[in-house]
Amino acid sequence: MKKVLICGATGFIGKNITLGLSKNKNYKITAVRFKRPAYKTPKNVTWKKVDLRNPQAVEKLMNGVDIVIQAAATTSGSKDIVSKPYIHVTDNAIINSFMFRSAYEHNIKHFIFPSCTVMYPSSRSATKESDFTGKIIDKYKGAGETKVYLEKIAKFYSTLSKTKYTIIRHSNIYGPHDKYDLDKSHVFGATITKVLTAKDKVEVWGTGNEIRDFLYADDLVNFVKHSITKQKTQYEIYNCGSGVPIKVKDLVKKIIYISGKKIKINYNKAKPSIPFNMYLNISKAKKELGWSPKTSIDIGIKKTIDWWYENIK
Repeated sequence: MKKVLICGATGFIGKNITLGLSKNKNYKITAVRFKRPAYKTPKNVTWKKVDLRNPQAVEKLMNGVDIVIQAAATTSGSKDIVSKPYIHVTDNAIINSFMFRSAYEHNIKHFIFPSCTVMYPSSRSATKESDFTGKIIDKYKGAGETKVYLEKIAKFYSTLSKTKYTIIRHSNIYGPHDKYDLDKSHVFGATITKVLTAKDKVEVWGTGNEIRDFLYADDLVNFVKHSITKQKTQYEIYNCGSGVPIKVKDLVKKIIYISGKKIKINYNKAKPSIPFNMYLNISKAKKELGWSPKTSIDIGIKKTIDWWYENIK
């Protein structure tokens, strides 16, 4: 039985990974939370409340662990990325510095780190892992520079030990357990809430012409499973997305259509938005891990709307 440590298990990504991996009874999972309460999980999951900014507490967590999935992070929505770009920096750098060092000291077998894609340049062509130029747009500086720093720290530790590192540069994840808060959510979660609570119209920030890549949460969980069993090399960065571009305004139209609501769209260019285009080339993950996304955007929207009505409304 493999012992798996999942940090950030009450967050959007962490919760989906915890619930997904807990179905495998060959995993004995320690789920780490901080401020949020625990939720119901199978018997192979044990909960611990830990402040990951405390290095001694991190040390205790690592004892006897085989696999670390580090999904704990200070996060924000589109609004805060624009108005408070520093929000990602301090805690995330501190937490992950302690996590990487402790994983090295305890000879952890595999360390999986969900990164992001904001370090990539804006492009209307499919972006490969090698397309990172080192330049990050100003509005993504806080999140982007921090993630790049942490990816480099992971690379550094990979040269010192036999620990395997998987860096997941995932696109916009959506689905169950997301933040459906208009201030803290990203574009998908915010749009779902706007549409499903609207009476006659829905407001979209910006022009809606920006291209994005959206990946359903179950597909991210399956990516983690594939990385655990299929990755052969010691350190790899993988793009993880749908590989399908969609304009924000077309996403909104799809959500409205699938929801069955009769509402109009109002584009508010005065609201915070980021004129950035990006969708991912996922050929590396397909080739090396045998992974590919299974959930189309239409099916994912339908599943998300159903979940929203059952859990949020």
